[in-house]
Amino acid sequence: MAVKSPLSSPPSSRFPRHCFSPSRSFPSRFCLKSPNPGRAAVVRACGASVRSDGAPASTAVGSPASSSIDFLTLCHSLKATKRKGWVNHGIKGPESIADHMYRMALMALIVDDIPGVNRERCIKMAIVHDIAEAIVGDITPSDGVPKEEKSRLEQAALNEMCEVLGGGLRADEIKELWAEYENNSSPEANLVKDFDKVEMILQALEYEMAHGKILDEFFLSTAGKFQTDVGKSWAAEVTLRRNKHLGRQA
Repeated sequence: MAVKSPLSSPPSSRFPRHCFSPSRSFPSRFCLKSPNPGRAAVVRACGASVRSDGAPASTAVGSPASSSIDFLTLCHSLKATKRKGWVNHGIKGPESIADHMYRMALMALIVDDIPGVNRERCIKMAIVHDIAEAIVGDITPSDGVPKEEKSRLEQAALNEMCEVLGGGLRADEIKELWAEYENNSSPEANLVKDFDKVEMILQALEYEMAHGKILDEFFLSTAGKFQTDVGKSWAAEVTLRRNKHLGRQA
């Protein structure tokens, strides 16, 4: 998760901090401490049988169908992994990483056209921006991992995922979108980063209303950090509704 928010959680204590947090069979068997585990190790960890040459046993080497299903199987952990910030706050049945990315993609879908911003690219970026968490999980400042090391681990995870996908144009596009978001290097990235924050505070408000909790820290962690007019206006609307719900004056 790019936003340094209370949603993020450290990797499991069963692994060193450079390992990703556990999520079903794949993450619990694969650690990025290894410089290049390779496609065969990743596919094995996903539960597929592998031939001696490293290819899945049921398909030909380099089969597009095989690579696609391997990649999608790996991405299952995004659906299964709950956002630990909500778990740590005692929220029952919290959203998954994939839930978060899906609503961000919806934000990009419904936003009005903005001069100089490619809305379709924003949709793709929202889908991709947290994809490395399928392997590394959340690494936060409280974990004591330097920013450069966090970026290295996530880049290594992304490279492995794109290798599982079989490389090519789609893998290159995923890498490009992820790097663009990570570096905040375009108007599209600016907007999607704002969507990341807006989605989080909107989810916090919904949990406050549903569970009778006060989740101030999620709002404080994003205050003053919105870069775009859309992000600022949407965040202001969420805050207005929250103040009304809590009986506070704006």
